[in-house]
Amino acid sequence: MMGDSPLFVKTYDLLKYLIPATRKFPRDQRFVLAKRIQDAALNFHECLLEARKVDLLTRREVLRRADVELEKLRLHLRLSMELEYLDFSKYEYASGYVVEIGRMLGAWREGTEGKIDRADAARRT
Repeated sequence: MMGDSPLFVKTYDLLKYLIPATRKFPRDQRFVLAKRIQDAALNFHECLLEARKVDLLTRREVLRRADVELEKLRLHLRLSMELEYLDFSKYEYASGYVVEIGRMLGAWREGTEGKIDRADAARRT
């Protein structure tokens, strides 16, 4: 984790929080909603890792997929809280991370779009 951007650190910290929190879901939900939460969070993290390693145009698509995974995570967390599988304080804590991570992802997406736009402009001149 040394040298990683704050987005990667926050996402990793969220994963460390969510996995144990979802283990406490009722048995019948551990392989349904808990798994969905874990999968969305892990898929999001994997998208970030992939985005670091690809070219700009591919990065645009990978970051879009990451945004979709983050949206799924938001939905699953909210549903878990409303169904009382996740108490409000845990939901609030996790949601705070998700909001902050969403802002960082948005900034990365905007930066990527700006680089693509500049590269397109340079090619046209």
